[in-house]
Amino acid sequence: MLADPIAGFLSGAALIIAIGAQNAFVLRQGIRREHVLAIVLVCASADALLIGAGIAGLGVLLQSAPQALTAARYGGAAFLLAYGLAAARRASRPQQMTIDADAGMSISAAMATCLAFTFLNPHVYLDTVILLGSLASQRGESGRWGFAAGAAVASFVWFLALGYGARLLAPIFSQAIAWRVLDTLIALIMAGLAITLLVGQ
Repeated sequence: MLADPIAGFLSGAALIIAIGAQNAFVLRQGIRREHVLAIVLVCASADALLIGAGIAGLGVLLQSAPQALTAARYGGAAFLLAYGLAAARRASRPQQMTIDADAGMSISAAMATCLAFTFLNPHVYLDTVILLGSLASQRGESGRWGFAAGAAVASFVWFLALGYGARLLAPIFSQAIAWRVLDTLIALIMAGLAITLLVGQ
């Protein structure tokens, strides 16, 4: 009875627990303690929506419409490059950068950024929609929604742990150098992901 949800949980966790654009954003906002609950809920709910869509059949539709993924690829690359440049500019600032030093992001901007990281990333469609949808479909009509529930729970658990666990790093990020290192890493991650998208990997 629990085999399908457990399989979904493990499969979902394997796909989302990786250093990526969305996770880097959640980590930074968690360290700043800025709109954490709203960001976590948006990220996890978007994942749950995409997981459900993939299991309901959107994955098959996307496979037959590669131009949709191509559009997401270029749009996502442009967004990642812009966000990476912003992180690079933050890292290059000579002044102190503590948790409360620079102007915070409004909640509307944070929500828009979350949604962009989610829906402008073609890998989310390949992994969350197509791959998880395919894995779930192998479990039959009765098991696929249990699989989906397990995968969605994994997403909520991960983003809650990342968003609220990040504050444990706050003592480290009381130093400007820690912020500069983090933003440099974020800039490199965003640039690397953008290049990966542009070369079509």
